[in-house]
Amino acid sequence: MVFAALPCPPGPADSGTAHAAEGYDPDCMSSPPTARSPKAAESGARRSTREMARTGGMVVLAILITLFAVFNLKEVKVNWIFGSGKAPLIIVIVVSLLVGIVLTYAAERIVHKRGE
Repeated sequence: MVFAALPCPPGPADSGTAHAAEGYDPDCMSSPPTARSPKAAESGARRSTREMARTGGMVVLAILITLFAVFNLKEVKVNWIFGSGKAPLIIVIVVSLLVGIVLTYAAERIVHKRGE
């Protein structure tokens, strides 16, 4: 990390003292940080209404996804190009979702490259 020193404004310390000749002025040094009041610390820890709504929405979404997974644990027959098999419905749904995401991402990259 690099810190840049700001020049000290001219003042009584620049009046020929030994420190002024060395470029050091004790009156121009920064003071130690002041302690924050308890009220300021308390208000900084409080979340905004928007953050609380977002967190609540994420909790509701997580609950819905969990319920969706629990209600779709039934084994289903999956027909492949060569043969068939059985898998829990939630696995079939998640794999289909992931394949769709990957294909969409690939298609967008191809279209974006053609546009450049």
